[in-house]
Amino acid sequence: MFDYDFMRNAFAAAAIVAVLAGTVGYFLVLRGQTFAGHALSHIGFTGATGAVLVGLSPLWGLVLMTVAGGISMGFMGEQLAQRDVAIGLVLAFALAFGLLFLHFFTAYATQATTLLFGNVLAVDIGTVWTLLALGTLSLAILAVIARPLLFVSLQPELAEAKGVSPRLYGVLFLAVVALATAECAQIVGVLLVFALMVGPAAAAQQVTRGVAAGVLVSALLALCEAWLGITLAYYTDWPSSFWITALSVGAYLLAIGVRQLRSRMAP
Repeated sequence: MFDYDFMRNAFAAAAIVAVLAGTVGYFLVLRGQTFAGHALSHIGFTGATGAVLVGLSPLWGLVLMTVAGGISMGFMGEQLAQRDVAIGLVLAFALAFGLLFLHFFTAYATQATTLLFGNVLAVDIGTVWTLLALGTLSLAILAVIARPLLFVSLQPELAEAKGVSPRLYGVLFLAVVALATAECAQIVGVLLVFALMVGPAAAAQQVTRGVAAGVLVSALLALCEAWLGITLAYYTDWPSSFWITALSVGAYLLAIGVRQLRSRMAP
């Protein structure tokens, strides 16, 4: 399996994206912003198709649009949490623009399918290095803002009273989420970003106590699901996105079972 360059690239890209998605996803689930993450993936689709339309790399269109969308959502602050309908309309509108761009370039239907459902086996070595650079930048920013981000997430009123701005850290965090979303789309596509960003994090929060342990388990789960999904795709010839998503759902259900079993066995 590792005799082929495309398989080595796939495992390397999946490792980078899985660790980033598992780490960022933990904070995303903790802050209750999973729907915002889902919306960013749809907005990114518009950027990717727009980039293809003007002859640029879809990845850079995806990154630019998701970061712009993430920063905009961050500035909306608390208003965003109360406007799910508005977010839903915005993401649907963004997706419609993506379809419009494809209408003008129907020859790129294959690229559209890749954007929607991902194709990690098509990642080349240049993309791997780009993912590594973006992933390192995202994790570095998250490491710097992690403590105040947790403070404003768990005790927003007290944090604001002590001069820690929830809006500032909300904007910075959603910019990091946008970069992670753009990277995840390379592996599982914009429609299945939840598989890597939300599934492992939600499972980790079922079986761990404490942020450090939760982040570690979330990243490890995402890594195992991504690598195992690619391995199963290689031997079955089924889409890797399907296997990664199925493993993510299975891990979450197993985590719920473990938590319920612990509750029954507790004195």
